[in-house]
Amino acid sequence: MSGDRSPGSPLDINETEQAVLMDPIDHERSRYPYCIVWTPIPVLTWIFPFLGHMGICMSNGVIRDFAGPYYVSEDLMAFGNPTKYWQLTPQKANNGQAGWDAAVAEASEIYKKRMHIIFYDNCHSHVATALNIMNYSGSRKWNMVKLAFYMIPYSRYVSFGAFLKTWLPFFIIAALMCGLAAIL
Repeated sequence: MSGDRSPGSPLDINETEQAVLMDPIDHERSRYPYCIVWTPIPVLTWIFPFLGHMGICMSNGVIRDFAGPYYVSEDLMAFGNPTKYWQLTPQKANNGQAGWDAAVAEASEIYKKRMHIIFYDNCHSHVATALNIMNYSGSRKWNMVKLAFYMIPYSRYVSFGAFLKTWLPFFIIAALMCGLAAIL
């Protein structure tokens, strides 16, 4: 399993403990146990490739994401299958697996009653709420900005195609802008 986790993450525990408790990641079925997942948002991610849509997975790998006002989707992300994932450690949640699943479910119920506000209360906030409820890693200081920054060094791309889906539009737009600047 060491290939499907984030080596060097400050939130890791030893590999043996992790392998005992986690089901394998299944990219074909989009199952990411104990993961935070991310996918590009068309146009927004094309311009700012580090901005995208985030969800959090149950222990069985089913994705929950705050997909819009008063709606948390299950097993079908709002903008398509994940292109990146960051697998966390269930032992760092209060009450382990049961605490993880209960916190994700509770955060989802909270967000089913909320308006989606893109720059304030969004999919990243939903994930942060779940981590705060489970007191992940002994902290209740998770927020959307912290999660966005942590996804950069600790997440892994699902595949090379997923990497291209994230970055190719940005590079095409940048090349076109450079070409236009050279002409003008």
